Amino acid sequence: MTGHDQENQTDRPFDVRTWRAVAPFFKPFRGMLARIVVLMTVSSVVDVLAPLYQKYVIDNYIFARSEGIGLVALAGVLMLVVQLVATVVFTRAAITVEMGFSRDLKKRCFDHLQTLPLSYYNVTPVGYIIARVMSDTDRIGLVVAWGLVDVMWGLSYVIFAVIAMLSLNFRLGMWLAGMVPIMILVTAWFQNRILRHNRAVRQANSLVTGSFNEGILGARTSKTLVVEDINISDFMELTGGMYRSAVRAATWSAVYTPVMLMFGSFAIAMIMANGLGMASDGVIAFGTLSAMVSYAINIFEPIQHLSGIFSEVTATQANIERVDALLKREPEITDTPEVTAVYGDSFEPKRENWEPLKGDVVFDDVTFKYPDGGEYVLEHFNLSVPAGTCVAIVGETGAGKSTLVSLVCRFYEPVSGRILIDGRDYRERSQLWLRSNTGCVLQTPHLFSGTVRDNIRYGRLDASDDEIMEALRLASAEGVVKRLPEGLGSDVGEGGDRLSTGEKQLISFARAVLADPRIFVLDEATSSIDTETERSIQNAISRILKDRTSFLIAHRLSTIKMADMILAVKGGRIIEQGTHRELLRKKGYYLSLYSMQFEEELSWKKMTSRR
Repeated sequence: MTGHDQENQTDRPFDVRTWRAVAPFFKPFRGMLARIVVLMTVSSVVDVLAPLYQKYVIDNYIFARSEGIGLVALAGVLMLVVQLVATVVFTRAAITVEMGFSRDLKKRCFDHLQTLPLSYYNVTPVGYIIARVMSDTDRIGLVVAWGLVDVMWGLSYVIFAVIAMLSLNFRLGMWLAGMVPIMILVTAWFQNRILRHNRAVRQANSLVTGSFNEGILGARTSKTLVVEDINISDFMELTGGMYRSAVRAATWSAVYTPVMLMFGSFAIAMIMANGLGMASDGVIAFGTLSAMVSYAINIFEPIQHLSGIFSEVTATQANIERVDALLKREPEITDTPEVTAVYGDSFEPKRENWEPLKGDVVFDDVTFKYPDGGEYVLEHFNLSVPAGTCVAIVGETGAGKSTLVSLVCRFYEPVSGRILIDGRDYRERSQLWLRSNTGCVLQTPHLFSGTVRDNIRYGRLDASDDEIMEALRLASAEGVVKRLPEGLGSDVGEGGDRLSTGEKQLISFARAVLADPRIFVLDEATSSIDTETERSIQNAISRILKDRTSFLIAHRLSTIKMADMILAVKGGRIIEQGTHRELLRKKGYYLSLYSMQFEEELSWKKMTSRR
């Protein structure tokens, strides 16, 4: 079921089986939940006793003028104190459950996301994931905590109030008790419609938020393409839909309130019409009549709460199913229990059992296709890379260049065949063992919010500033830091947006250098760097990659001349293999790529010289 489908399945009936998915998260809060149940019962009992207290005061101290009002007043104050203490304690308990429950659920979702492979992120929108981890978990925590508050108070009050009314006067009590199911049905009818329109408002709000976010992030592109009017039109259409849904929800709410007031007024009028005559005839005391009127006024609020919370609980099933679908998503790449027992996992690694990695890499009859793809990218692919070899991979877009390095890093696994690291199938060791020994510099670099120092230190958390500066020097990136106003302490902004793409690549390169990996992967790592910086980086690469196994993917063939082995890949197969000079002498596919790029660069130089 897709995320979009789940978003629209909000009219299903209540199903207790859905809630079993989040039942384990109740366990740490059983004490708090029990406390809420007890305190809400106490609170409702006090609310039910209030009209009885009122009856006693009227009958004994207003009409009968008895003495000892001080003790009665003290009892009233005591009831208020009990109500106050219960309210404070149950409010704190409910907030604890709400925040703790959603916190634990968020952590579980976030932990699980760390185990999912790249293929999941390739096909799942970021907004969908954020909504599951943030909005849905908050919604479930809110309904769990405060729904229990409303349910316990509402049920207790209605039950105790009906018992009290029937005890005071069976005839009047039956009149009021008979109206309760009618009010429940009317309330449920209105709440279903109000809830349906509120759901539409929430869904429209998600679309508006997404459109707004996309408009802000794509502002530069919008201005370049001059499509502001189209963006405004689309945004107004979305906000217009939200406006219409909100007005409909408000209209139903506006009708519901006077309808319930009408029922309340009818109940009060009925009690007064029958009760006044009975009080005048001495059948009931005026205090009893006063208490019955109070119950007639107050009985509506818990009914509204109960109907509303039942609708919310039913609607929250969609949130639970979305979160449960995320948690049940099985990682496509997992370590076997035997591997985990020896090497540990990503959360509890057993580093003392990790063997040092030398860097021999062998593709043994590897066939591969992406999980969301239909065609094979590699078929019966074989390659042997001795430790310390620098391998460059060239080819057209879609030839399988990035696929090779993704397989080496075990971001994906072969459909058939094996990939051997130091002579062993890499599935016989943990993913964390391999990736801790692998440094990647990708075509599209990502920096985290924070300082330059923080971002580079992700490569090795215990690194000193001197070691960070040495990594910058090796990556020819020290100039970036010197240009920044606060040096290593300069804030890179969200996603590194305060730096150019080239500067971000240099910082990303320094981060990988600091990690000191045995296998280096450079995937178009110099694509956004000017020619002069590229020359200095090429010198740095030859120093850094010495005695390390490395895989280079570069659009500029000048970057890979120094490689020990160049693979010309086409259609998922190696069609040429050798050094730069050897491949040029073959006068084949590699020469055509090289000649084409040489002509493009020559044309570019002529064009720029004319300017």
